Amino acid sequence: MNLPMFRPGSRAMELQSTYLNGQLLIAMPGLSGDNFSRSVVYICAHSEDGAMGLIINKQAPNLSMKELLVQLDVIPEDRQIRVSEMAGSMHVHQGGPVETGRGFVLHSSDYHLESSTLPVNADISLTATVEVLKAIADGRGPENALLALGYAGWAPGQLESEIQANGWLTAPASQEIIFQTRLEDRYDRALALLGITPALLSSEAGHA
Repeated sequence: MNLPMFRPGSRAMELQSTYLNGQLLIAMPGLSGDNFSRSVVYICAHSEDGAMGLIINKQAPNLSMKELLVQLDVIPEDRQIRVSEMAGSMHVHQGGPVETGRGFVLHSSDYHLESSTLPVNADISLTATVEVLKAIADGRGPENALLALGYAGWAPGQLESEIQANGWLTAPASQEIIFQTRLEDRYDRALALLGITPALLSSEAGHA
């Protein structure tokens, strides 16, 4: 579970005002397809080299956190009942269509693993090593965490073009939406950050 594309210390970590690090992408109704329809994406890294983010409102089917921990040999099968409360209640998300066999943990910044954790901003970080899963299973992990398989990636200039083509709305992110809001409510809550209701968005999207 190593971070793709962007690593701590790279130029992609520079939080420049023209980039969308730490913000949400909200799919417009015209953005179709199974991967991104009604999706909310948290942007973990964005620079002139491209962008990388995690879809935060789609659950991976037929896979629980406990089952994943066993598959990754983080815990033995007979220990599933004794994992931490957080590990027992976490969903496994579909983070995006790229490298769906790799895991990424988006989490509060109270947890940091040297040379492995990518700080997105002052409040949220990204770690993609088995060590963070072990810490969560043992109750030593971050206060808030979201596990995703796969990620969403954009080539240089691609995300900017999709936004200009009205494929995405952008909104400031909040830990409450990412970590506390029910999965099925995150799209509507993200739109509410912009003062938009889904019905209004759909209506306007149908007009030229």
